[in-house]
Amino acid sequence: MLNVRRLLLLTEAAERGSLTAAAEAMGMTTSAASQQMSLLEREAGQPLIERLPRGIRPTPAGAALARRGQTIRRELRAAQADLESFADLGQGTLRLGSFPTASASLLPLALTRFRRRHSGVRIEVRAGVLAELREMLLTGEVEQALLWDYSWSRVDDPALTLTHLLDDPTVLVVPADSPLCADPAVRLGDLADQEWIIRADNHPVADVLRRSCRQAGFEPRIAYASHDYQEAQAMVAAGLGIALAPRLALTSRRSDVRLLPFASDVPAPTRRVLLASARSRPATPPAEAMARVLRAVAQRFADPGLHRAQLGAVRRS
Repeated sequence: MLNVRRLLLLTEAAERGSLTAAAEAMGMTTSAASQQMSLLEREAGQPLIERLPRGIRPTPAGAALARRGQTIRRELRAAQADLESFADLGQGTLRLGSFPTASASLLPLALTRFRRRHSGVRIEVRAGVLAELREMLLTGEVEQALLWDYSWSRVDDPALTLTHLLDDPTVLVVPADSPLCADPAVRLGDLADQEWIIRADNHPVADVLRRSCRQAGFEPRIAYASHDYQEAQAMVAAGLGIALAPRLALTSRRSDVRLLPFASDVPAPTRRVLLASARSRPATPPAEAMARVLRAVAQRFADPGLHRAQLGAVRRS
């Protein structure tokens, strides 16, 4: 295979008509340029330049290679410009992975802030469940992904770099007129006689409900299996049962349901929200910028004062 640097030397020499001038343009001595040209001719298997009393002239083969070299030189310069623009966050594409709850809460605000600062960067977002998102990271389909885990099923993959963004507490969803709204804080053990709305299809929150109820000493009685949180809220509002949900899943709360916190001495499980990337791939400037934005947005959602204010507001409304 032809050496690219030597090919660029030939291109410079053909354009300038001088090996000495080409050497200066390439930042090498004339003797080094002569040696490199001899090596290139050996690689090509034929003469590429004719040495004249004053300067050089490319042979037909040399002229053909020089034209190819011009194309290669343009592409290399374009590649360098791309890298410089990426370093300045002027352009490029950032591929993100996310799960539905994050896509409905954290991510929109993060995307808005990021686009305001780095409008030249194109963003692609792909949704998936936990296993799918991990696979996307490892195959390079996405550069970063928002993940979640609970204490009994930690994301513990040495191939991933994880940043803890925030803790997302579990809250109780009840009808607006529920007598439970009078309690300052709910204990799960007091809810053994309740009917429950559960997430269908082996959803992680269904696992949270069953684990929590069993730890409190009872098996939950399931009245309805919903396919999303809006459907679950509707069934709660209709009086069919009550439900557990992560707080981030209820940023779009119906007016006819209320969110209740659990007593601090017997809290319901809290999930971690994580930002993950493949350890084998260094972060690009757009990815580093997005990580900073996500950390800032996560602080807003994790603010304990904001959490208390949200719960207090919905209890009084």
